[in-house]
Amino acid sequence: MILRPLLLTLAALCCLADDVSVANDEPAFTQRDDVRAFIEEMVAQPGFERDTLTEQLNQVRLKPNILAILDKPSTSRPYHAFRPDFVNDTRIRLGVAFWQDNARTLQKVSDHYGVEAEYLVAILGVETLWGRDTGSFRVMDALSTIAFGYPRRADYFRKELREFLLLARDERLDPFEFKGSYAGAMGAPQFMPSSFHAYAVDWDGDGRHDIWRNTGDILGSIANYFAKHGWKKGEPLLVPATVVGEAYTPLVEDKFNLHYKVSELAAFGVTPAVPLQGDPLAVLAPLEHEPGVTRHWLGLANFYAITRYNRSTLYAMAVHELAGKIKAAYLDPSLLPPPPKPAKAVKAANRQKRRR
Repeated sequence: MILRPLLLTLAALCCLADDVSVANDEPAFTQRDDVRAFIEEMVAQPGFERDTLTEQLNQVRLKPNILAILDKPSTSRPYHAFRPDFVNDTRIRLGVAFWQDNARTLQKVSDHYGVEAEYLVAILGVETLWGRDTGSFRVMDALSTIAFGYPRRADYFRKELREFLLLARDERLDPFEFKGSYAGAMGAPQFMPSSFHAYAVDWDGDGRHDIWRNTGDILGSIANYFAKHGWKKGEPLLVPATVVGEAYTPLVEDKFNLHYKVSELAAFGVTPAVPLQGDPLAVLAPLEHEPGVTRHWLGLANFYAITRYNRSTLYAMAVHELAGKIKAAYLDPSLLPPPPKPAKAVKAANRQKRRR
């Protein structure tokens, strides 16, 4: 989910090979002091045996190409360049089809958790194209590579590796059966292991938290995530803002924290461009909607909740826009974009035009 630097990896993952492993001229992985210390830490918990863990970690294939991605600086695109990747005719059509196929479950999950159905649909569309692209890396390989090969994030990823081993144990599955993103995000919602433990739900009561294949568990888990992060059904996500002067700059740097009420933002030269009920907390989100044209928005609690899923205002705005367009086309089929013409038909039509 959530953790992967979306702006960087969309292009980088396309050329990433999953079968590139570290050379075998290094000491055995489980003979490293840091790995042995990790094994001892896990053995101290119920249900883990030293020999089994050692055998499992000896099967890890380290992926230096993952580290190469992490070392590349994340470059932010303007929103007008980012948006077409996620708010487009294909995703609108697929989103409407998903909603039609799962309308009853969506309605029940939405009612239970108090999260609008269109946002559950849109999150799945942005994250994994409704489960079509959930990642091809073995989660054990991805997490181990970063946990023991990337010092800057080692503590976090060792925690995630620990959470993942607990997950595999609790779900009674072989840890090497799990596939995910290069950073270890899993399933249709792209949960990291810690998010799985905190938010994944067993919607249908079958004893599993199946965020890979079970639509109820998938939608319930996303809705639970949003509910736990303060989602308020029926409330706006954001409103346009008016900005005067340059005092607002610190707010842009603090965009992922709800520190100020709308009334307090006036001291920074920021006011809502439309009336708001009450005095809610808000974040300032400047987005370049056209080349050289920046619009300022006040993101409210629900917008903030989406940035908990992925810490990017570009991401949150794309989810918001896609959700609105999918809902509109679901309610009014005349708004549904037409499917693309087959390539042969397009070529034939072009030939006919040239003959005329």
